[in-house]
Amino acid sequence: MLGWADERELTAVLPAQEANKITKAFGYTTCGELLTHFPRAYSHHGSAVSIENAAEGDQVTLIGTVISGGTIRTRSGKKLTKVRIYYGMGEVEATFFNSWLAEKQLQPGVNVMVSGKVKYYRGNVEVSHPAFIVLPAPGEKPKKGVGKLRDLSAFASVEELEELLTELDYIPIYPARKGYTAWGMMGAIKYVLDHTPAIPEPLDQVPEFLSNFDAALRGAHFPDERGPKPFIDRVKYNEALSLALVLALRRADTAAQTAPVCPRAKQGLRADFMGRLPFPLTGGQKAVLEEVSKDLESAHPMQRLLQGEVGSGKTVVALIAMLQAIDSGRQCAMLAPTEVLAIQHARGLTTLLADAGLPTSVVVLTGSMSVRAKRQALLDIVSGQADIVVGTHALIQDTVEFFDLGLVVVDEQHRFGVEQRDNLRAKGRAEATPHLLVMTATPIPRTVAMTAFADLNVSMLRELPRGRQEIQTTVVPEFKPEWVSRAWERIREEVTAGRQAFVVCPRIDGEGGVLETFELLRTRVFPELGVAMLHGRMSGEEKDATMADFAAGGIDILVATTVIEVGINVPNATVMYVREAHSFGVSQLHQLRGRVGRGSFKSLCLLHTTMEPGTPAVERLTAVAATTDGFELAELDLRTRQEGDVLGTAQSGTKRRVKMLSLIHDGDIIARASSDATDLVARNRGLAERLVAGIEGQDFLEKS
Repeated sequence: MLGWADERELTAVLPAQEANKITKAFGYTTCGELLTHFPRAYSHHGSAVSIENAAEGDQVTLIGTVISGGTIRTRSGKKLTKVRIYYGMGEVEATFFNSWLAEKQLQPGVNVMVSGKVKYYRGNVEVSHPAFIVLPAPGEKPKKGVGKLRDLSAFASVEELEELLTELDYIPIYPARKGYTAWGMMGAIKYVLDHTPAIPEPLDQVPEFLSNFDAALRGAHFPDERGPKPFIDRVKYNEALSLALVLALRRADTAAQTAPVCPRAKQGLRADFMGRLPFPLTGGQKAVLEEVSKDLESAHPMQRLLQGEVGSGKTVVALIAMLQAIDSGRQCAMLAPTEVLAIQHARGLTTLLADAGLPTSVVVLTGSMSVRAKRQALLDIVSGQADIVVGTHALIQDTVEFFDLGLVVVDEQHRFGVEQRDNLRAKGRAEATPHLLVMTATPIPRTVAMTAFADLNVSMLRELPRGRQEIQTTVVPEFKPEWVSRAWERIREEVTAGRQAFVVCPRIDGEGGVLETFELLRTRVFPELGVAMLHGRMSGEEKDATMADFAAGGIDILVATTVIEVGINVPNATVMYVREAHSFGVSQLHQLRGRVGRGSFKSLCLLHTTMEPGTPAVERLTAVAATTDGFELAELDLRTRQEGDVLGTAQSGTKRRVKMLSLIHDGDIIARASSDATDLVARNRGLAERLVAGIEGQDFLEKS
């Protein structure tokens, strides 16, 4: 954790047997790892702790009150004690075999902490043969040896721990695993904290209104009468600051670099193109262009993120920026995540330039090109014949050399890491770092932007160009066959009217996949129409030919995977049918939906699902259908995804880079840390570098 590490081996502090149990259950080997195993909940004077959302087999710990119980003998002669516990959100049944202690101690009215595996029986939650502790009422001394309290005696006497349970304002409830209980973890952490000297404050200034780090680490485990929040807030602040400092350092480094200056020429390609545009720019496009153009005129590298709704005109903005760089004698590179999108971009840029009568050269470079075509492209790039180079990851290869790279444009930035972007920028001249413009049609929530993209200045395009149509979205449930039939009929009606349709599948093979759906539509549903398919196992030439045929109107219905998710522009396509739409994320559905409604015709998006009504998946689809506002959907996406996935912190095993910080709930803490990081780098860069040296978050931000 930021500025603090405790590398003491667990076996050097804890009894060896207990240390080995913890290592076996959690993988922890150091005291630092143990002390960042924070409680999942707290019981305030015996208040209930819920086990909502627990899955079958999960190891859970809860606190509640015994409301009934009794013991019977089974046919085999064993004693079976069943106890019902009310835990605040409902009731759970705990079952014990041959447990005289449970039979004696777990009487109605007793407050109890239990820990065991969850089982579901006829829809009811059970905890089978759990370990337990009978909790004293506030101010009451417990009986010695109650329940499994003796499990804690490895760290302190039973009497001392009984006193601890009595005196604690908040009892911490730790995530437990098979082989180690929540209160065993409580005892281990209490013992290690008692044998940990005061931790020096890692920052040069304690953040105002937050506790110092030593108090925070201790209070996050064992809060006083103020409760855990003030201590947890400091831990969260440190986590947010660790990410923010990496970005602040990168921002400062970029500001110190020199970039090729690209002024706006009164006469040149940029001016000619803007004067010959067949459509007016929106107010948003003009505002963003002003920001981008000023950046290009600076002697420091542009670092700009352009967020724009699907169809808001980001590509035109990027092209005008590239023409400004070309006017200054520089080359431009445009990085796309797929070959289909790269070829589509190259074709679209070439058309726009040709329509304006400009002699600008656009060259494509992808991995599947023939050796001869690739050799010619590389020659055009290194000789300076290519003004704009559009390509996939192939652009980053060592064999690619630019004559004078001045601007890098990255489309769909979430598909590329910082390291990949920097590798492409490194192909510029040593004395001048190319400008960078990254674009996304997937709106980024404010907290994500502050934690993952704070090294970039942000521009937004919310306004859609004149003529773009609203897209009606409808959920098509499989449990209503007549709706499914009607959905296919709507596709037929659109095609009969001269339009085209996408049918998107979540996979290539198997039920509901591209291959099966293609055969179904071609032979049974639409035998009279032109149906084709597009997927990732096809060669580059096959994909390009299919997309070109579809764009030219030679195909009525294109059955595809998400290879068509971004950048595909077919204005005549007015309907999209997404099979098993519940398989896709919110932002991905918004991207897919953006492939229709790109012309002057009303468009339709049909979200098919096999899930039952009332399930979270169907509710999510209903929410997508209710709005076309990408920024609203981005917040919905954040709420429905695992935060670890969003921050890049979800990992197998036990080590997570961010344990307490919530992108959903901690916006104020994240904003404060972001601002403080900038100030810290400015006043004490050496400390900032020491604080982030070796942290896992730095590796995440650089490579993921």
